[in-house]
Amino acid sequence: MTEKDVVIIGAGISGLSIAWWLNRAGISTLVLEKSPHAGGKIESSKHQGYTLEHAASMVTNYRPEVNQFISDAGLDRIKIHKQALSQENRYLLHKGQLLTVPTKLSGILSHRIWSLRGKTRLAMEPLIPKGGNADETVAQFIRRRLGNELLETAMEPFVAGILASDPEKANAYAVLPRLTALEQEYGGILKGIIRSKISGKRRAMISDVFSFQGGMQSLTQRLADTLHLSSHADLLCGHSVNSLEPVNSLEPVNSLEPVKGHTNQTKGWRLTAKHSRGELSVCARHVVLASPARHSSEMTKAIDPELSSLLGGIEYAPLSVVHLGFEQEKIDHPLDGSGFLIPGKEGYAISGNLWMSSIFDKRTPQGYALLSSYFGACRTPHAIDYSDEKTVDMVLNDLRKTLNIKGDPHMALIKRHSQAMPLYHGSYYDRCQNISKHLEQHAGLHIEANYIGGVSIRDRICHSKANARKIIHQLGHQPNPDYVEEERLDPLWQQS
Repeated sequence: MTEKDVVIIGAGISGLSIAWWLNRAGISTLVLEKSPHAGGKIESSKHQGYTLEHAASMVTNYRPEVNQFISDAGLDRIKIHKQALSQENRYLLHKGQLLTVPTKLSGILSHRIWSLRGKTRLAMEPLIPKGGNADETVAQFIRRRLGNELLETAMEPFVAGILASDPEKANAYAVLPRLTALEQEYGGILKGIIRSKISGKRRAMISDVFSFQGGMQSLTQRLADTLHLSSHADLLCGHSVNSLEPVNSLEPVNSLEPVKGHTNQTKGWRLTAKHSRGELSVCARHVVLASPARHSSEMTKAIDPELSSLLGGIEYAPLSVVHLGFEQEKIDHPLDGSGFLIPGKEGYAISGNLWMSSIFDKRTPQGYALLSSYFGACRTPHAIDYSDEKTVDMVLNDLRKTLNIKGDPHMALIKRHSQAMPLYHGSYYDRCQNISKHLEQHAGLHIEANYIGGVSIRDRICHSKANARKIIHQLGHQPNPDYVEEERLDPLWQQS
């Protein structure tokens, strides 16, 4: 029987991040991962001279705690920033042509991508009365405040291409937390932007986009190495947790004491995990579920059937990432940007394409370009079952039309994810509220996963820090004075 202060189930970016924060504070921690290696879906590989990202391709950050995390984890020395070429333009497909996307309000109102009617409707936003509710979808919110044209032309490709979601189903509070918050606080989006600027409520940091030498997997590998080298943390891969049960006052477990601040009698948790050499039994004061929602649902079925049902109801989008490498001379486009998004009404197979060779240096052989496309998700969930040949042909057809590519690719590789990203669909605000209420009934049980608090790496690092601080406080442990500033664990719609 092993004893730990905290056991974390899952070693993706969420589990590794919270383990890093806890380890830094000196908390006895064990991470159990079912697969043979840590990192979750984050994976970088080398293929025919190309560096390929099979999930997250970069970090977009404007939060100081992420900078602290990267610096203190020793990742600064291998951090690489976007190339200047990729910062020149952002493209959107419109009527079969790639057009640059304006980033300032003045540019939006004058851009030819929107009709006079659409621009007039957009300019009327400050006159639209405050409305909305917790169940409002992204489509309903954007139509109500900005009009249908902006929804179809700009917001739909963003939600579908970046979040793999359907704006007609995605919860506005969860997916657009800042825009919905501006309306609720100031009565409108434009009013909120102007008043925030006047009052000085702007981001303290300029947005920063970066990756790492060797790819994004260098991030998760560094976190895993830190745990392996720690004197009070462990990471065990190839360990599948098959049971989780609370230990109450009638079942004392060695030195486990009641968790402060709770009225129930739980003293801790007992877990068993299978591995190649047998079975491991662990007792812990706190357990963090950092695994996919379906697995967390199984873990909580006997403990709290309603919590299990809430977790089991979370949907995921299937997605194929299609990497194609070309000789640059075969592409009749300067690739002077980061890539492009495609509105669903354009009728293309892919939802977006990243120009990875323009974004980061040394990702391809000399004289070649790397184009990574996203195919499937909510638009065509069945596309994940297409053959390699059909998938490449459909993606290549789209790229030839948009980038005027001649000839065949020098390299092709497909990475399929049957459960790529959680979908914040339906009454997600209420779902998260109910999950939080159920967790409060179980002392020492926590969730740290991308279906709560945002899907980006930035979100995972920030949310895990706040969750770690909560655990540290409940353990009665005093962290180093410079560990974390005062902060609270914000709800889902305030995290992203």
